Amino acid sequence: MSEKLKGHLVMLVTVIIFGLNIPVTKSLMPEWVSSYGVTLLRMGFACIAFWLVSLFLPKEKVSGKDMLIMVLGGLFGMVFNQMAFIVGLDMTSSIDAGIIATVTPLLVMLLSAIFLKEPISLKKAGGVALGASGALLIILSGMHSGHSGNSSFWGNLLCFFSSLSYAIYLIFTRSIIQKYSPVTLMKWMFLYAALMSLPFGLSDVIHAKAFTAVSGFSVWWRVIYFTLFATFITYFLIPVALKRIRPTTVSMYNYVQPLVASIAAMSIGQDSLTWEKPVAAVLIFVGVYLVTVSKSRADVEKARMEEEKNGKKM
Repeated sequence: MSEKLKGHLVMLVTVIIFGLNIPVTKSLMPEWVSSYGVTLLRMGFACIAFWLVSLFLPKEKVSGKDMLIMVLGGLFGMVFNQMAFIVGLDMTSSIDAGIIATVTPLLVMLLSAIFLKEPISLKKAGGVALGASGALLIILSGMHSGHSGNSSFWGNLLCFFSSLSYAIYLIFTRSIIQKYSPVTLMKWMFLYAALMSLPFGLSDVIHAKAFTAVSGFSVWWRVIYFTLFATFITYFLIPVALKRIRPTTVSMYNYVQPLVASIAAMSIGQDSLTWEKPVAAVLIFVGVYLVTVSKSRADVEKARMEEEKNGKKM
């Protein structure tokens, strides 16, 4: 199995977990725990888990410059990304939140062009457009299913800010992701994220109904899911994928999340198979394929060097 294929498989597992996490987390808010409480629980649990795992692994020394990047990574990739999305999801509808999440690859592509000098080829732009079309098709089809959502301007704005924060995180942590193990990266980033989340969510966690005698297994398995699976495991896997595939390609997997949510809904009888589902699936995966096979900056530079080399020989 090639390293690139491993990266794609890792991201596929990650987005499946993330996709299932949206209805799981929303079902807990605000009755069992507030959005700020959910954020702190995720940051705190992941921090403790990554530090415990690090005790059994070789120690890695982090330079001062890289530590600053980790602080910013915790801020943009965890605090801003997760808190903005969870608070926004609590304020708006799942449909609106899903639509806004599809802008992440566009933001990553633009930021990559500005900061990483990645070329925006016609193939890459077409892949992003196809992926966005598939995601929008499958999300908008839910508007006719009879379910209603409470759309909110501020909730939508927070979800957009979450996408922007995640795009920034993918871009500027690329340099340190190649230097350190996922555990080293995550233990420091989540430490800073947990400390920054503490003032916002501590009181809500202490008074959360989820931790009282009236809660039961149905509440606890959802708490375990969004802390263990949708935070610790997923954030462990993302750096693994980024070592093998480009940030733009990683961000394209956001388009798979609506597909995962749809399949989950059908499996429990909340939705039925309509023509939009397979069409959207084809659009999503073709979009991912086009972005994957498009040339990166390294590919372009390599081709240019080969042309220059061949020209000199002539």
